[in-house]
Amino acid sequence: MRRPLLTEGPLLRGIFSLATPMLLSALLQNAQSLIDLFWVGRLGPDAVASVAMGATVVWVLFPMLMGLATGTVALVARAVGRDDAEAAAAAAGQSLFLALVFGALSAGAGGCFAERLLDLLGAAPAVRVGGEVYLRVMLWGSFTVFLLFIGNAAMQGAGDAQTPMRLMLLANALNIVLDPLLIFGFGPIPRLEIAGAAWATLLAQAISALLGLFVLLRGHGTIHIRLVHWRPDANLAYRLLRIGIPGSGQMLSRSLMHAVLMRIVAGFGTAAVAAYGTGMRFHMIALMPAFALGGAAATLVGQNLGAGRPDRARCGAWLAAMVDIGFMTGSALILTIFAPKLIRVFNADAAVITIGASYLRIVSPFYLFAALGIVLGRALNGAGDSLRPMIFTIATLWGLQVPMAAGLARRPDFGLHGVWWAMAASTIVHGLLTAFWFEWGRWKELNV
Repeated sequence: MRRPLLTEGPLLRGIFSLATPMLLSALLQNAQSLIDLFWVGRLGPDAVASVAMGATVVWVLFPMLMGLATGTVALVARAVGRDDAEAAAAAAGQSLFLALVFGALSAGAGGCFAERLLDLLGAAPAVRVGGEVYLRVMLWGSFTVFLLFIGNAAMQGAGDAQTPMRLMLLANALNIVLDPLLIFGFGPIPRLEIAGAAWATLLAQAISALLGLFVLLRGHGTIHIRLVHWRPDANLAYRLLRIGIPGSGQMLSRSLMHAVLMRIVAGFGTAAVAAYGTGMRFHMIALMPAFALGGAAATLVGQNLGAGRPDRARCGAWLAAMVDIGFMTGSALILTIFAPKLIRVFNADAAVITIGASYLRIVSPFYLFAALGIVLGRALNGAGDSLRPMIFTIATLWGLQVPMAAGLARRPDFGLHGVWWAMAASTIVHGLLTAFWFEWGRWKELNV
């Protein structure tokens, strides 16, 4: 096993060697959904709504997927850090086995409950028909996205973020080609319309996932998986899920919170919903560096703990957080100064611009604390301490943000501004709690 860069050499170079490809991978992942919408849009608004509804249900799988990825990164990084190639391969292989299991469960859910899930979302009859077609294809083949993401997580845990980035680039390129061919048909290829969009995404993910497995099985990188590593191992599966389940709980709590917050905002009318949705798009873009730097911090912490260098792990995580605070400061300035113009890019309605600008100007400056919550929270995940970040997330979202937003929204002197201030307060408290726990240092003593 070649020695990973993150346990030696300049910390800043190590962080950017991982964070830059991770950021590009995230951008490519988001671009894939836009590619689908671009081509499906040619089929009319019902088709767009069908894909949007189906994608919303598929999104529910994401917490489970990201939880398993969290456990994978933590165990693989520890093994790589202590130069244990066999343990790294075993953790990666067991993660891929679990990915197949979860993919099979998702496929079963798609076959049995696709129509009911769309009914729960309130889909209109025309939308439900197309959404069911899209959802069944996506869920029946969901094992492809599980294998792609978990294979990428194993490589990232080993310090290789370049290969996952290339795999995402390939998936996007294939999707661009396959979408028009399968949606509209060409020569012997039949016109599949909405089902074609689902099959295009599925085939693109499947080809990228197979190439990722080829890299892992051939041992071109730090990890060399063999078929023996795919055997069910109850102890190893338990260790992966012990770290991964709190990560899933954290993401699920965020997904549910956004639904509740959207319901509160909806009480102020359509313009408020449009403004909130538009503002969230800008904030998700601003948060992308945080997630990339957090991913780099997770790998760095895991590898250095495995190498017996906890102080280097701590310094690296704080350095990643400080870099992201720099990014967040620049983003906050841009979003605050140019708020009305940015909202106008997506919606020219005067009410939407006014509400959206107030959202950006109130919440954006406090996203400096999101750098602490996200980057140091991911660093704790890399150490195997995923329970505390979940507790902090649930406590701040459901113990502070939701009740504060609901309460202030009813007061005439706050109204919608109360929702924005609740988001700001929750971001501050979550960031400070995470930073305090990280600095306490109990994560340095965890055995995973």
